[in-house]
Amino acid sequence: MKRKAKQPRGKGRVPARPGRAGGKGKGRVSARPGRAGEKGKAAVEGQRSLSRQTRAGRVQQASGQAGATGKEAGLAPSGRAGAMGKEAGLAASGRAGEITGEIAGEKTLMVVGSVALDSVKTPFGQVQEVLGGSAAFFATAASYFTSVNVIAVVGEDFPEEHLTFLRERDIDLSGVERRPGKTFRWRGEYSYQLNEAKTLETQLNVFESFRPQVPASHRSPGMLFLANIDPDLQRSVLEQVKRPRLVACDTMNFWIDGKRDALIRLLKDVDVLLINDGEARALGQHPNLVAVARTILAAGPKTLIIKRGEYGVVMFTADRIFAVPAFPLEAVKDPTGAGDCFAGGFMGYLASSGNVSEHALRRAVVYGSVMASFAVEAFSLDRLRVLDQTDIVARFGAFKQMTIFEEL
Repeated sequence: MKRKAKQPRGKGRVPARPGRAGGKGKGRVSARPGRAGEKGKAAVEGQRSLSRQTRAGRVQQASGQAGATGKEAGLAPSGRAGAMGKEAGLAASGRAGEITGEIAGEKTLMVVGSVALDSVKTPFGQVQEVLGGSAAFFATAASYFTSVNVIAVVGEDFPEEHLTFLRERDIDLSGVERRPGKTFRWRGEYSYQLNEAKTLETQLNVFESFRPQVPASHRSPGMLFLANIDPDLQRSVLEQVKRPRLVACDTMNFWIDGKRDALIRLLKDVDVLLINDGEARALGQHPNLVAVARTILAAGPKTLIIKRGEYGVVMFTADRIFAVPAFPLEAVKDPTGAGDCFAGGFMGYLASSGNVSEHALRRAVVYGSVMASFAVEAFSLDRLRVLDQTDIVARFGAFKQMTIFEEL
């Protein structure tokens, strides 16, 4: 997994705390085709049911094609990637990881973050004003495992084709506000050292005044991911919802240095913190990651996940350490959003399974690494647009084969 570039999507470049949203003509983006705001719930449920049945059929077909690889990965032929069959105590019906008798709200996954237009140049090509933003990357990756609700803001110039793509991925956009003004934009480039992005231009536009407002229909999420925004705004989201079963968040050096006290207060109510190694050292104030993990876990999170770019990822809990290497790729085109795709795969699997055990967390780390490895193979979300369940099953199996070994 390539290190998430923290500069894209406004991360590290927020010059001031977003103010209160205002302006005339403010509205919500239609959640799905044929739906506006809170209306049409019956139609939406019918669309969801059809979508789930269709994807269930696709996964059954994919599992048959995957053959031995799917079996080695422990995947059941059910709705979405990530079902672990009897091992996880899951039913092979609907989406991957459905639990018999589970109430519907338990598996709802919500993300709060940015939806943006990115212009990116790497040694392998360049693109102009393509779909980007932490919430877009996260939600797309997670949508391969479960439904996702997005809380974000876009301008009146945001292309409808991007919203259509997200809706088609069973992503609920009723929490996305469309405001007068321009959409958040980021322009940057990478050298052959793809771990670091050079920001050329940032236009926060409507994102500068973004104050997340959670619709009444979204206030009981099963799991919640707070993407990288002001810790006070992350806190405000927690105050608007019923306590989710699991809360995870991301942050960056800008907030670690500038709003450390607010971030530390937030961590007391966070279950999982996902950050890169540089951010971990800044937060833990120590060069050694093991010592850093001890300090951060003492601040509140039960789990710390440190993303190390081309060196993979390490997960720390109170008494366990689990590490996964990055997947070796011959062609890496664009690392933008890889960290958010990791988070999407990680949280998507947990939400789909309804399981937050140690074993489930480890599988989730692998699924996060799988989704991040696909993301870097093309610009923007282009690789995830054409991804199918067979690809996910096969790469999960490849990760397992790459890391398994016998005892001496």
